[in-house]
Amino acid sequence: MKTTLEKANERRHKEISEGLQAILEKNYDAEKGYKKAMEEAKSPQLKNFLKHQAAQRNRFATEISHELFEIDEKPKNSGSATGSLHRAWIDIKTAFTGHDDEAILEEVIRGEKASVEEYEQVLKNDGEAIPLASDNILKSQLDEIKKTLNKVKTLEDIA
Repeated sequence: MKTTLEKANERRHKEISEGLQAILEKNYDAEKGYKKAMEEAKSPQLKNFLKHQAAQRNRFATEISHELFEIDEKPKNSGSATGSLHRAWIDIKTAFTGHDDEAILEEVIRGEKASVEEYEQVLKNDGEAIPLASDNILKSQLDEIKKTLNKVKTLEDIA
């Protein structure tokens, strides 16, 4: 029979694992979304930006996968159903807007805002329980996403 402390530790481990897995899925989704948007974009400058963002999200996923291995969890290896639906929405929306770069940037902004919310939620809910290395990685990635969001807003103003 498990002690109350053992049960609490298991529950905390499960919550941390679920939070990291959710962020990992979000990054898989974002990487695929950026690649899809890159195919649709017309501007070479925007295509290059989207390519860079896809690579960044791949790096984020690799870092989070490593953190999951560190806590003896097997990382998921694909994105979520929600991410697939979002990419399908981008396909439909760009079809109706003529594959316009501004529409793509609007969807990128929407996706980045959702990422910020997810990261902040995980950091808030699991805050003190997350291992320090994982906490530092998530905060660093969140800062990069916020910088990307600001840059995308600037690009949207230019478009």
